Formats: sequence, C-alpha cells, structure tokens
Amino acid sequence: MYYCIVNPGARSGRGGDTWARLEERLREEKKDYEAVYTTGPGDALYSVRHVTSEYDREEKLGIVVLGGDGTLNEVVSGITDPSKVLVGFLPVGSGNDFCRDQDYPVNRDEQIERVLSFRERRRLDIGTLTYNSTGGKRSKLAAAEFEKTRRFDVSCGLGFDAAVCAESQSSNAKGVLNRIGLGKLTYGFIGVKNLANAPKFPCELEITNELTGTHEKLHFPRFLFVSAMIHRYEGGGFKFAPGADFTDGLFDMCIVGDMPVPKMFVALPPAYFGHHYGFKGVYHRLATSVRIRTKEPVWVHTDGEVLTQADDITLTCQKQALAFMT
Repeated sequence: MYYCIVNPGARSGRGGDTWARLEERLREEKKDYEAVYTTGPGDALYSVRHVTSEYDREEKLGIVVLGGDGTLNEVVSGITDPSKVLVGFLPVGSGNDFCRDQDYPVNRDEQIERVLSFRERRRLDIGTLTYNSTGGKRSKLAAAEFEKTRRFDVSCGLGFDAAVCAESQSSNAKGVLNRIGLGKLTYGFIGVKNLANAPKFPCELEITNELTGTHEKLHFPRFLFVSAMIHRYEGGGFKFAPGADFTDGLFDMCIVGDMPVPKMFVALPPAYFGHHYGFKGVYHRLATSVRIRTKEPVWVHTDGEVLTQADDITLTCQKQALAFMT
C-alpha cells in the first residue's frame, strides 16, 4: 500500500507534474495507493499521523513524499511508528539538502522505479527536537497549540540560520526565484542582507557523546548560531558539516561564536564549500544529544521549517531510525 503526500505547488508546480508521472506508473503496475494533496502548513504532518496511527497491516506502509525538505520534515514528524513504514522521497523543492550527500538518482524515472520496487535501500538517522521552554515570536507555520517535540532528518539550528529560514518562509523572492529554478539562492540573499545586524546573545551548550562517554559544557558570551547536522548541507547547499555521516547516530555540531562583522562576510562564502572551520570563532563537536540555552528567545528551525522562538531546547539523535526506499 502506498500513501502519497503530494505538494502540487512545490517549485512552481513541478510537484504536480511529478505526481502525474508517478500515478501513471502506479496504475500501470496495478499498485494499491492513496494520494493526499497538501494545501498549507501542517497538512502533511497530520495526514501522515492519522494514517500511520490507523495502519494495522502486516506489510509496511509505503509513504511517498513529493515535495521539498519542508514537506519531508512534516512527514517524518508525523509518523507514529517508524518501524511500520518505508519512505520514498521524490525531491521537487528548491533546496533539496536531504539528497545532496546521498547517491540519489538524478533521473526522475529512476527515482520512480525505486519507489515501485518497494525495497529498503537505506536506513538514516533521525533527530528529535524538544522545546523545554518557548517564548518570543511564533511564525505563520505555528498553530495556536503545537507539540513540544518535532523530528528532523537534515538539521536543526537556532540563531542566525533559523532567522534566515523564518524570513525566507514569507519571502516573495523565493517564489520568483523558484520559477526560474534558483529558489535555493533565497537563503543566501537573505543571509547576506541580515548578517551584519544579526543579534548575538549568551549561549550555553551541554554536549553529550554516548559513543565516547563524554559530556562537555560550553559557554559563549555571544553566539551567532548553532546547528546540529545529520547531513552535510543545509540552507540550499551550504556545507556546514563536511564530515557528517547520516548513519552514525551522531550530530555534527557547527557552532559559530562571536565574530566581527567583516570576518563574517569573509567566512560565509567558504562555508558553502565546507571550508569554514579554519576561522577563529567556528567550532565543531560530535554529539548524541545536546541541550542549548540562550539568554533571550531565538528562532529555531527543523530542516528549514520554523515554528517559534525558544531559549531552551534539547536535541537527540536516533541512529538509523527510519527506512527509505529511494
């Protein structure tokens, strides 16, 4: 059984075009399927939560996602029991950071054939964000009441990178750039625009690495951002974690402390290629879990999706927690 989550508006309509091709093949193969079209934030999460909570067959449920990293994030967050499902992802978003460091086929027909094979090809790490305390602003994606936990499959960050994501969610420029195939540049444009005025507050991290049995506390009088990376890329192609392994059960932590504005502009371009750790003020750690507290609430993102500001969060990494067929 296939349960297909379709974001028809992804990348200016390419989601709908890809669904037409997949549906044709599902019919040719006489596969049992159901399709749900998303119309706004939360649709994918609640649809998947409903179907996975009710699913009682012995065979696994195939959940096929046609959208971008944000749609995939909602699906991963909505799955009630990861052991019941096989996930297929047909990337039609603007960033597609989830696929960048995997051997994803470029050819769309090959992606579809992998879905039709209904075979587990890989198991990937999944992160969980817990809001210990929230405050400050909420984004337009946040419902009046939302869960205090959320999963992510690419990265979770707070501070400057999350603020860029928050602005890009409501940016008209993203829609324009998507129509000409350059949507991933939205994050870069907004980042450069806001870099000089990015707020910096004190930050405390408690980093645990259960594989090495270490626990470390770090304090930064001022920090720019902290990102817990499962994959190597975020923000439409910035290689913040060049050594990340999406199957090792560890976050690659990219931590940027206080840095003079001129140096920020010098360090940002090399970060696109993963060469930022040579700059003073940029730190790297490996963690199975981390607690992050800031003096003031700051924006927090999961896979580029921003719900709220927070001043106390905990992140945990679950090793190879979800099976994929693409």
